[in-house]
Amino acid sequence: MEPHELIFAVTNAGVAARCLQVVAELGVADHIDDHPVPANELAKRCEVDPDGLNRVLRLLAAHGVFSAADGGYQHSTASRLLRSDNPMSMRAFPQMMGLPVMLRSFDDLAHSVRAGRPSIELSDPDGLWGYLRGAPRERAIFGQAMTAKAAGETAEVLAAYDFSSSRRIVDVGGGRGHLLHAILEATPRARGILVDLPGVVEAGGPAHPRLVRQAGDFFVDPLPAADTYLVMDVIHDWADAEALAILTAIRRAAMDDTKVLLIEGILPENLDPGSLTIDVIMLAVTGGRERTAAELGRLLDAAGLRLARVIDTPGRLRIAEARRVDAVTPSALRSDTSRRTDRGEQVLRCGPDRPGR
Repeated sequence: MEPHELIFAVTNAGVAARCLQVVAELGVADHIDDHPVPANELAKRCEVDPDGLNRVLRLLAAHGVFSAADGGYQHSTASRLLRSDNPMSMRAFPQMMGLPVMLRSFDDLAHSVRAGRPSIELSDPDGLWGYLRGAPRERAIFGQAMTAKAAGETAEVLAAYDFSSSRRIVDVGGGRGHLLHAILEATPRARGILVDLPGVVEAGGPAHPRLVRQAGDFFVDPLPAADTYLVMDVIHDWADAEALAILTAIRRAAMDDTKVLLIEGILPENLDPGSLTIDVIMLAVTGGRERTAAELGRLLDAAGLRLARVIDTPGRLRIAEARRVDAVTPSALRSDTSRRTDRGEQVLRCGPDRPGR
């Protein structure tokens, strides 16, 4: 791509994203099954302007979301994920990014750049979590979006990490519990406790005979003891002070042989647009950040934990495994290079100050 074309493409990248958000909100994908549907018919079903909808769908089809056929549109592999009845539905994710609270945050992104503060505070002083508490519909969309994201990433975590030695697993801020449920299904000898805010726990999730849901605030309430803690896409929501408080609460509850697994988009050494995009979302919306392994290592050190290794998954997530400082032996902090096993597990070894890839 020529330099001027690159600037043009990045400048207008948000247009396709906005089209996807609008189409998800309208539920267009629900009106397409196995055969092409004319744009006029889709517009009638969605009660919108035919020309406007056609032009938006035409752009999305050019990106591989939907497929133009026979004067109408049919599903591509990607657009099927926008159907509400798809078990792997991702419809809520573009809906979430199209919520007014999110759009306002990015309209005011310059505030975050100037002040180093989340721009959401200009329109919603209580931040995202405070806003969602008072907005039931938006809160439901947010929850569905997180569930959709977890559904796609759970298999990646299970492919990358061996939980067979875990007996008591606590999922800190685990939402509806899809990750913990899947781990328990794959680990017959383990029991699990999901800890999240009362409203999240009351909303329920997949039931499992070895899974207990416990209402609590990890900034206030003591965590249950466990040999394995899951912390998936939680630490990146918070600035360093709050992230350290969460890790300290885990260290306080940890047993001698406890493993702490921080599962999130740990920044790689190379520039990865996907991870860096989420980093800017954190800047504008939550005040958190994506961190490198070295940055996580420093937070863990301050909490009395030690980063033992970082493991790649097949997708965007990486798993930082930490131990109690007094439980770490020199052999646990390895520095040899990574290798991929036949079953897709990335065995990645690194010291606390060396992000590995």
